[in-house]
Amino acid sequence: MEKVVLAYSGGLDTSYCVKYLSEELGLEVYTALANTGGFSTEELKVVEEKAYALGAKKHVNLDVTTDYYEKCIKYMVFGNVLRNHTYPISVSSERTFQALAIVNYANEIGAQYIAHGSTGAGNDQVRFDLCFNVFAPDKKIITPTRDLKLSREEEIAYLKAHGVSYDWKKMEYSINKGVWGTSIGGKETLQANTNLPEEAYPSPLQKAGKEMLEIEFEQGEVVAVNGQQGKRIEAIRAIEAIASPWAIGRDTHVGDTIVGIKGRVGFEAAAPLLIIKAHELLEKHTLTKWQQYWKEQLGNWYGMFLHEAMYSEPVMRDIERFLENSQRNVSGKVKIQLRPYHFDLIGIESVHDLMNSGFAEYGEMNNAWTSDDVKGFTKMIAMPLKIYNAVNHDL
Repeated sequence: MEKVVLAYSGGLDTSYCVKYLSEELGLEVYTALANTGGFSTEELKVVEEKAYALGAKKHVNLDVTTDYYEKCIKYMVFGNVLRNHTYPISVSSERTFQALAIVNYANEIGAQYIAHGSTGAGNDQVRFDLCFNVFAPDKKIITPTRDLKLSREEEIAYLKAHGVSYDWKKMEYSINKGVWGTSIGGKETLQANTNLPEEAYPSPLQKAGKEMLEIEFEQGEVVAVNGQQGKRIEAIRAIEAIASPWAIGRDTHVGDTIVGIKGRVGFEAAAPLLIIKAHELLEKHTLTKWQQYWKEQLGNWYGMFLHEAMYSEPVMRDIERFLENSQRNVSGKVKIQLRPYHFDLIGIESVHDLMNSGFAEYGEMNNAWTSDDVKGFTKMIAMPLKIYNAVNHDL
């Protein structure tokens, strides 16, 4: 019997795919969950049990969280990457690393096919297909949900007909969770005039009042939370645990899909939003204006290429080198005040704070120039403007 490796999450689309691939195509189905930090040990066990109950020959959990952080998340922080100034590219950036893990597993077991449950109108179909085409050109790709143009209702009806019984109410929303945030899709995100209800978000509001949070960075990476040392993924999870009960980091991203249509997705990403905004504030104090300018341009490009599934384009490695080099002085502490649904950046402490140069205090007193120096300086930078306006009289 021929083998197919299915990128499996335990959700509706991939649950349908397990049944379809085995029942309709007669394939031996190997399900693989590529975990980017969004599943607990208990949740992984539940997903595994569901896979076997659906008829999977074998199920594996592939943990790619560390790889995802080292090769992607830290560069998104260095670049302050927010898609359309809103979305921390949570799921978008995960897919490449999940797809690569699936490819490696398919090669390991000698599978002839690779499958995923993406629909035909979203970005994920391109992200998975592109990676599979580049790194597994010998494997045939099967995409039942896309090819059959199935609605969620049709998938549910098929599973029910094959004796599968789930809590279908919970499957009304498509939820994808990773260490860098959770995306939420539902009927409300399919239209422009509605928004997700409170109950659609996995993390409800639990706290009231205010709370202070301190994040410490060392060369652009988080190294401590409220004085407690904890690098990389540990620190992200610590911040998430503190901020998530405040229901911080919720929003709806609106943007252009890879396939050319407009799309909306809800998300919650407390830790990513806090880390990126705190990091950005620290950079305002520790980088020069031209470092900030070029970082903004390259960070935007880096995020766009991640979103467009172009992670394997060599220019991404070049941008990463620039971003990494820019972080050599981005060290210090950032204080943040948390409150329900919101946060406020209070201030920073850093030995690299360029406000502490001693040359001047903005709007107050200078120690490095005289008033005559400023008069001469202003005359010189005014000269090209005087010449242009004398000739053209535009104003």
